This record gives sequence, structure tokens and C-alpha cells, in this order.
Amino acid sequence: MRNFKKILKAGAFFASASIALGLGAARADEIVIGASLPLSGPLAGFGSFQQWGYKRAVDEVNKAGGISIGGTKQMVKLIIRDDKTDPNATASNTETLISRDKVVAMLGSCTPALVNAGALVAERAKKPMVTGCDPLEVFMSVRKWNYVWDIFFSVPELAAAQFKALADLGVQTNRKIAIWHDNGPDGQAIGGKIWPALAKEFGYEVVQNAEFPVDNTQFTSIIAEAKSKGAEVVLGDAITPQAIAIRKQMASAGYTPKILNIEKGAEPVQFAEALGKLSDGIFVGGYWDPSFPYPGAADLAKAFESETKLTSSQHIADSYAAAQVLLDAIKAAGSTDPEKINAAIAKTDKTYVVGPVKFDENHTAKLPIVSLQWQGGKTVIVWPKSAKTGELLFPLP
Repeated sequence: MRNFKKILKAGAFFASASIALGLGAARADEIVIGASLPLSGPLAGFGSFQQWGYKRAVDEVNKAGGISIGGTKQMVKLIIRDDKTDPNATASNTETLISRDKVVAMLGSCTPALVNAGALVAERAKKPMVTGCDPLEVFMSVRKWNYVWDIFFSVPELAAAQFKALADLGVQTNRKIAIWHDNGPDGQAIGGKIWPALAKEFGYEVVQNAEFPVDNTQFTSIIAEAKSKGAEVVLGDAITPQAIAIRKQMASAGYTPKILNIEKGAEPVQFAEALGKLSDGIFVGGYWDPSFPYPGAADLAKAFESETKLTSSQHIADSYAAAQVLLDAIKAAGSTDPEKINAAIAKTDKTYVVGPVKFDENHTAKLPIVSLQWQGGKTVIVWPKSAKTGELLFPLP
């Protein structure tokens, strides 16, 4: 856990620096946009990557001279507030950004609980928001959006990825599955409904489906049950601290299934940093990799690692792209009027670092899914075969 805490402290430092630079009265010749991010708390690993992506997009625009508004070039001011992984704080921060900081538009937080909390405030205030980090079906289930736009992956496609990967790669198991998921909106959707249906479709037997609170720390009884039932495949969905605890407690219990997939919490590099070799062989769904054939993909990862001396994450890409979409819309509108910016976002049709972005009637733009596996502290694509960057490690060490 030492490395995980070290990364969280680094994220908190970056947060303090950004907030100190971002706050203060806006000048009349500035375009002010804002974001509430989890720069502390359990999701700080996600927030630190998002902050970097948002800031990089803004810095690039400002270095190029800003955006022309009414014939006059204006600099973009990005204000970021820490929501501390608390939806109530996300909502409050969004209110403050709109009412006190006078933002013309917003960028989103991370995970459905946080993104949706801020998005509802932006929607009521009729302030456009572009976000990633919110699975599309969960985003769409909240309401019909008019001012909020989401660039991310489809939950059913993510859920199906590992089943398709196992079939396509010819992986042999006893076809007994244990499903572990938190009681958050995405955990309930993927673990409570979609995975069980897919297991039946692909010819697997679900021998356990365990749900736990998002703040749970002890998983020994869940692990013991899966072990006793002989599950050789474990599918999990949990935030990063829980995902780390789950893997460590599995090792302590001597439970090593052939396949271990952990969605959400196993995405950021903090997961692998905290676990070391215990992360090897763990699967997680992915929506971006520096190897993708999109403009600037490889350069984005290199820039992050050069600037921070840390391993990059796919969350630098959806956040960077979301900020670019918003900034491009402000440029296209040539105005800071929220209605004109919102109309310009709706017309987005361009290939960004995450791929083509064109919003549908639900205000969503879908990213493709790949199957990633942690190997030696980094993720490699193992499926589909056409995109793979490494060979499958099987079974779980």
C-alpha cells in the first residue's frame, strides 16, 4: 500500500498547485471553464490523470494564442476543485464553479456517482459539460440530457469483452464463475445483471454472485466461498483500494483462480504499483492505449511520462479528448454563450486522440473496447488479436 499512498500524496500536491493557480477573480478577457475532480479520497488516482489531461488541452490552446471571441483572442482559464471522491462535494463544487467562478462550461469528474452528481447541477443551470469516465448506459439512465455530453465506453461491450477474449484465445477453465461487485451504479449494472446473463450465453456456470458496500474492506468470506465452490474464473468490479485489498486477501487465502478480471479499480497504475507482482495476469477492460492509430496517441503518453515521471493511464486520453471537444466547440461558436457552445458540441464530428467522436441523440460518443492484462507493472492488449501489444499470460500466476 506504500506506493499507492505515495501516488495519492503526489496527486494531492498537484491538486493544490492547480487550485492555487486556478482560483481568483476571472478577468473580462478570459474564457473560464471548470471541473470538480477526485484529487483526494479513494479515486484520487483517477483524478490526477484527469487533471493532467484537462490541463494539457488548455495549455495547448493558450500556447497557440487562445480562442477568438468576437474577433479578440482570449486565454482559457481552467479552475479545478477537489471533490474528495464525494458526490455531495462534486455537486457543491459545480454550484460554486457556476455561481461564483462564472464558468461558461464544465468538464466532468470520474465514475458515475461523481460525474452524474455534477452533471445534474450543470444541466439545471443550462451550462454545457463534456465528460468521460461515465459508462454510457449508466449516464443515459439518469435522464435525457440537454447540456451534458459523455465520451466513454458501453457497459455491455465492456462486460462482454472478457468472455469474447477467453473464447477467441482458446482459454480452458472448468467454466465456473464467481462474480464480485460493489453496490455502486456501475457495479450493480455489470455484476448484478449483465455478467450473469453473459455467463449463461457463453456457457459458464455462475457459482457465486456477491455484492458488497463501496467502502467494504474485508473480503475473506467472499473469497472463501468462491474457493470452496471451485470457481476458476473471477469477475470483479470495485474501486482501486478495494481491488487492491481483494487481490492481497486472495493471496493470503491461497486462492488463485485461472482468470481474474477486475473492472474499474484495476485501471490506474496505482493498482499495479501497490500490488507489485500480484498484479501480473489480472485482466481489465480498456478503451485506449498509446498504440492506437489515432493522432497524438503515442505522443500523449510520452508527454505524460516525461513530465510526471509516472506511468501513464488511459484516463489521460478521455480527459484530454473531452477538454479538446469543449475547447473546439467554444472556438467554433466564437462565443462564450452557453447555448451557442452547447450547439457547437452537438455538431462535433472529428477524430481525436481516443478516436472518432460524434455524439448521438443520447449525447454519447462510444469508444472501442479492448482486453488489457497487467504484466510487469504495465498493461498490454491481449484481445482483440488485431490490436494486441503482448502475449496472453495464462493462468494467473
